[in-house]
Amino acid sequence: MRNLITALSLAAFSAAGFAADAVAQTEKQATNWHAIIMFCIFVAMTMGITYWAASRTKSTSDFYTAGGGITGFQNGLAIAGDYMSAATLLGLTAMVYTQGYDGYIYMLCFFAGWPIILFLMAERLRNLGKFTFSDITAYRLDQGKVRTMAAVSSLTVVCFYLIAQMVGAGQLIKLLFGLEYNTAIFVVGILMMVYVTFGGMVATTWVQIIKACMLLSGGTLVMFLAFGQFGFSFNTLLDKAMAVHKLGDKLMYPGALLKDPVTAISLGLGLMFGTAGLPHILMRFFTVTDAKEARKSVLYASGFVAYFFNVIFLMGLCGILIVGQDPAFFEGGEIGKKLIGGGNMVAMHLAKAVGGDMLLGFLAAVAFATILAVVSGLALAGASAISHDIYARVIMKGQASEASEIRVSKIATIVLGMVAIVLGILFEKMNIAFMVGLAFGVAAAANFPVLILSMYWKGLTTKGALVGGYSGLISAVLFVLFSKSVWVDVLGNAAALFPYTQPALFAMPIAFLTAIVFSKMDASARAKQEIEAFEDQYVRAQTGYGAASASNH
Repeated sequence: MRNLITALSLAAFSAAGFAADAVAQTEKQATNWHAIIMFCIFVAMTMGITYWAASRTKSTSDFYTAGGGITGFQNGLAIAGDYMSAATLLGLTAMVYTQGYDGYIYMLCFFAGWPIILFLMAERLRNLGKFTFSDITAYRLDQGKVRTMAAVSSLTVVCFYLIAQMVGAGQLIKLLFGLEYNTAIFVVGILMMVYVTFGGMVATTWVQIIKACMLLSGGTLVMFLAFGQFGFSFNTLLDKAMAVHKLGDKLMYPGALLKDPVTAISLGLGLMFGTAGLPHILMRFFTVTDAKEARKSVLYASGFVAYFFNVIFLMGLCGILIVGQDPAFFEGGEIGKKLIGGGNMVAMHLAKAVGGDMLLGFLAAVAFATILAVVSGLALAGASAISHDIYARVIMKGQASEASEIRVSKIATIVLGMVAIVLGILFEKMNIAFMVGLAFGVAAAANFPVLILSMYWKGLTTKGALVGGYSGLISAVLFVLFSKSVWVDVLGNAAALFPYTQPALFAMPIAFLTAIVFSKMDASARAKQEIEAFEDQYVRAQTGYGAASASNH
């Protein structure tokens, strides 16, 4: 099987330079009963939570934000659960195994987005928003037009991220569980629909918390068992790894991952600001009681994510020696040292090497649960964009009853689930790298500029927000479409029309520039009212006065 670094690390993130020509195909393995039994236990536990959550989900506040009653610690775990996908565990471990220190630098790109969210956004998000980040962008602007624009860009991000996760799930589960690809897609899709439809944000939050705990504990256990074989000495581990790795001393040299500085900068911008524009991450800040808990949740999430990245780094280095030197994990014996299941299975091989089939089964179940939790968060973000922004605020002009809004949200969840299943099956053999590049590109170029300008710049007007948002959205899509990863690798053209694979460096300035220019040019009476309304927004953003408070249960 071809190396799966692209198919899985890019199933959750975009990485220039690693796009394979097609999604790597996995061979169906023997049924892993340990993994299936442990996954069934996880599903039974989360179904119980969904049943409990359903009795608490009576209002729109309960459905979208768990009544705003989640603590900072719980929300931090849930955000970490949302953020750490199966690709984090499998793709990034494989990257450290093959690239060494570059894999660690790559992880830091993802981490760089959290300080932006902590210092610039978390407090204002909680004070200004209620259910979705569109509440903030439309706070003093034309509700209908701005919400429609925000909902369109959110759904674009959600759909492409959703496809990537579903295709990744099918390929991964076919390998780990021995299930058919289509069966795996149906299982993920149906379970996601059940969690979100019946339990809303309460169930989704607890699924993410349980999954985060399983991922952190499982990864830590594998790391300790593996690292212990080297006396918990980092120097010993490094010396031995460099002695056997094909890169030698260069294993700990940075810089070989991305070939040119423009792609590196564009990737960094996309990962940093894309994180701050992902709708399913932003939505989590409305689940806490107040702005103080919002800040705490980012702090806890940052801690959990940073800790897990270090665990992965050690797992990748241990894998070089424990997996990379063991003939049992090679196809056709030791000749060529080609790993069974590709380099992407390093974390799974390491679990089996240090803990046997039981630990392998547990980690496989965690990987499946991880995809399920991320897909549930995405589905809820997409459903809320349809029901809260488009239906309740644009179509019904704020006159929709809570019952009808929840009903529309549940219908939207089921439709999104069916769409995800169909697209997951249709895109089985397609390159999914460009979809995730598109998701991060759109989040960084369409959502982030308008969101940050609406919070910090009083001069933003409806016209500026609309032109900026749509230009960021369209330019990001076109740059990805015309790049090598789509124009050449997928569509089969001779040469790319756009020379780089990452859109953020080019699409973000377009969004900011057009938003500012068109706002400055807008001399209408409405524009003057919107600028004057910034003072009221500023007071609310700083104090939280008038912000939605937690529901009592």
